[in-house]
Amino acid sequence: MRNRGGRSSGKTLIVTFRIPHSAFRILVRLARMIALARKYRPKRFSDLIVQTHVAAALRGAVAGGRVAHGYLFAGPRGVGKTTAARILAMALNCERRDSSGVAGEPCGTCDSCQRIWTGAANLDVVELDAASNRGVDDARDLRERAMYAASAEGRHKVYIVDEAHMLTREAWNALLKVLEEPPPRVVFVFATTEPQKIAQSAAPILSRLQRFDFRRIGPHAITERLQQVLAAEGLAADEDAVHLIAKSADGGMRDGLSILDQVLSFSEGPVTAQRVRDVLGLIPEDLYGELLRLVAERDTKAVFPLVDRLIDAGADLGEFVAGAGETLRAVLLAGLGGEPEGLTEGLQALVRQHASRLPPPDVVRLLTVLSELEPQLRTSGNARLAVELLLLRWAMMGRTVELQTVIEALGTGGGQAVGWSGGPGDAGVPQLRDSGPPDRQTAAVHPPEKGPLTVDRLRALWPRIIEDARAKSPMLGALLQATEVAGADGSTVAIRLRDINPVHAEGLQRQRDALALLVGRYVTEPVRITLEGATSGERSSPRPARMTEAGARADRLQALRAKDPSLNTAIDALDLELLE
Repeated sequence: MRNRGGRSSGKTLIVTFRIPHSAFRILVRLARMIALARKYRPKRFSDLIVQTHVAAALRGAVAGGRVAHGYLFAGPRGVGKTTAARILAMALNCERRDSSGVAGEPCGTCDSCQRIWTGAANLDVVELDAASNRGVDDARDLRERAMYAASAEGRHKVYIVDEAHMLTREAWNALLKVLEEPPPRVVFVFATTEPQKIAQSAAPILSRLQRFDFRRIGPHAITERLQQVLAAEGLAADEDAVHLIAKSADGGMRDGLSILDQVLSFSEGPVTAQRVRDVLGLIPEDLYGELLRLVAERDTKAVFPLVDRLIDAGADLGEFVAGAGETLRAVLLAGLGGEPEGLTEGLQALVRQHASRLPPPDVVRLLTVLSELEPQLRTSGNARLAVELLLLRWAMMGRTVELQTVIEALGTGGGQAVGWSGGPGDAGVPQLRDSGPPDRQTAAVHPPEKGPLTVDRLRALWPRIIEDARAKSPMLGALLQATEVAGADGSTVAIRLRDINPVHAEGLQRQRDALALLVGRYVTEPVRITLEGATSGERSSPRPARMTEAGARADRLQALRAKDPSLNTAIDALDLELLE
């Protein structure tokens, strides 16, 4: 310390601040977050994840001395576009290039590589953000700076322009000349997430650049990389938690690392799936389980409480609908014999539980409804109502049935039979129901009482025979409901339909043998069934002739003549032919 006279007193002032433990933990985590976001940025082409096609081409160009003067790196955010541009700059200016044994690779450790990798000030490598340097004056300044030679012999000047789609048309025009006739050893790299905007505003530029399209990074690659980072940092995380982070990253490795930093800053201890959900505000998996249940059981009343739970929890309804679509896709994949990947153990259990209750054809129809309503869901002014209507349509939707099964059921009347659903919104939708084992069917029918074959006796027994038919085949029981006994002659029983219906008549003709067995339970001799007013293979009315193109044209011309009497008179008087 110094006294008022300016002389040192020989004493040292120590000031101590008390920082709460929670605040100190956050500061430590923030420091780690900065390091984690940059510490694991790739330093070589071989470190680029998924973008092997880009890495191989750039490495080969550097090794062979065929580096272009202009590149366009296009792709989603966080997939390595700017990182690849930095690695290219490192490789062109590396002091010990190829020291790793791979031609075209930078060493990543020399002073030049370190300065470029960390983004420090560098005379030869300049990074610009086009979002804030998008005008024509900025482009002219960049063009003038490109005319100066690099700082040392053998080095390259590299200009990395991020968010290039933000440049104005005038800025692109200012750069056009330098891209057509670039100075020696100058490389421009333009990175963008929206290359279509460049094509709209500066189409001539694209023909002067080599374009590389960067791919989205899949959940598996992100998961593997996150596990490597966690191992290197000495941190523990549940597998489900890593899967959730990888899924939330949405194809971006940078986003995956940022989410991991955010979760690590939340609290101490191992990273759990619940901790990830709490930090990111993800929708609980049990709500998706409730969705699958109400759809499988067609529980329409449960739709409104489910949406109420989502609203009360402050959930994003759009996110819920997207998650519902992914869950149904997983159910479809499981129903087709596949193995859904990228799901937590809890969600996998829910998918396996409901895969048998939701057949693949039904899931396809559910997803089709979702795809049809998706534009309305995005633009609807009442998101809650839109989601409720979607869930109600899912819950009310009928179930599919194989046509071959229906034909077999109509022809045999045994095994599985076709009935009609009584659920809401499914009028006229055929449903398959198992008629049950024979012992269960016969147990429901009282022992028959055999007697003589007379019309009066048959008419008295007819309701009982219909019930027997319902127990054996619901379809046959439904058909007999509209019939009555017309007569009995010897061993032949004639029945009659109350209403003429060709479909019912054909169905009864197919089921005559099964009906004869049911009637035979109450008489002492075998019987034969006939249907009054129809014979086997006979139809109540002939099928209409197939409409042909010539017939349709003739009908149109006839209608024209009938509509205009003067036209009709002229055609007849002059013997004309009306073509159209």
